[in-house]
Parts: sequence; C-alpha cells; structure tokens
Amino acid sequence: SSSPPVKMPFIENVSYTDLERLALERLIPALLSHGFCYVDGLLGDLAGSAVLDQVVEMHRSGQLQDGRLAGSIPGVSRKSIRGDQIAWVSGAERGCEAISFLLNLIDRLISVCASRLGDKAIRERSKAMVACYPGNGAGYVKHVDNPNRDGRRLTCIYYLNKNWNPKEHGGVLRIFPEGKSYVADIKPLFDRLLIFWSDRRNPHEVQPSYSTRYAITVWYFDSEERAQAKKRFRDLTASTEQQGSSSS
Repeated sequence: SSSPPVKMPFIENVSYTDLERLALERLIPALLSHGFCYVDGLLGDLAGSAVLDQVVEMHRSGQLQDGRLAGSIPGVSRKSIRGDQIAWVSGAERGCEAISFLLNLIDRLISVCASRLGDKAIRERSKAMVACYPGNGAGYVKHVDNPNRDGRRLTCIYYLNKNWNPKEHGGVLRIFPEGKSYVADIKPLFDRLLIFWSDRRNPHEVQPSYSTRYAITVWYFDSEERAQAKKRFRDLTASTEQQGSSSS
C-alpha cells in the first residue's frame, strides 16, 4: 500500500509506509489508551523551518487577527480568556506551500488512524488555524474544543518554536484527561505534532507565554456528527427567523 514520497524542492522524503507505521505503532495505541499522543521531528529541520518562515512572514505582514470567542461575557475581556492572534489558511494561498505540505502529511496520518480507530466517518477537516501568542503573558484558559457535539473529532496541533524553554518561556499546553488522576504537560517544541480527541475527554489550557509562540491547528470532523450539528443550526436559524417574522 506504499505510494511514492511527495516530492517538494526542500523536503526530506516522507514515504506513506513510514506514516502508516507511525500511525499504527505509536499514534493509534496512544489515542486509544491515553486520548492524546505526540510525534517529534515530524517534518525534519529543513521542511519544519520552511513552515516556520511562512508563519513568521504572515505574522510580520499583519495577517494575524485577534482570536474570537464563541460568546462574550459581560465584564470579561477577550484577552483574559484567549490572547492569541490567528489566521485561517487553506494552504492554497501564495506563500503557504510549506504549510500545504504539512497539511497533506497530517491528512495522510489521520486517514490511516481514522480507518483503524473505528472512525470511518472522518472525511473532512477545518482550514488550518495559524496562531501566535505574542509573548506578553498571553494564554488560553481551560476549555474543551468540542463540548457540544459540533462535529470536531480530532485536534492536531503542530508547534514551531525553536529553542523553547518552558521554565523561561511558559506556553505549555496542559491537558486534563477526563477521569484520570494526572495532567499532561506538552511543551510547544519545534516540529512536534500533538493529536488528541476534541471532545470532553480532553479539557486543556495554554499557559501564559513569555516569548512569541507559534502553532498551526487543524480539526478533523466526524462527518455524521458534523451533518447533525449543521442541521441543528439550520433548524435553530429557521425557527428564530419564524419568530422574528411572526412578531413583527
């Protein structure tokens, strides 16, 4: 089932067989037993640095905007909840070629995992969220990515921070696995990919960062749960519009 490696000018060859082995031997067992897993040295220094360069350029050229919240809470500032600046990227944009390569690689990994995790329904994902925590103590309070069945099944975060020292720079992602007596502290180290279930099994927080911290996040959807969530949203919107027209 091996296919030829993806060819890119700056890329160390990553073969499908290697990805398959990584998924089968490491990722799937860890997801099933702990609910999360991470891989170091995913792309190698050359390709990882190319991704970092593209993200730094996006930041430098002002493409990152303040991360939004689902709802505002009176008297609570957005920055006290999440202090990141973000941009959504498909990978097809000019200057995003290395990011596109990264996304293709994660897609392949997840497709191997999904078929073996009994998740036949993982067929789509979000755009990539490129995020920067500016290093002024910005973080993200404890939260669950998918608390109400919006379709998000797996969260994948790729970190881009060279020479990161958590004692000095903070920025650790702390996972509070549901029903477990421990927490897991994931350092946002360069060329590290973290994968975890997006639902209530994995509440997590980003601890305050004291140095510029870059990451790229994608979410993989369970297409059935996603379809149901979209239907709920459409029904809700329709009933709200009916109420509006009947009251006017």
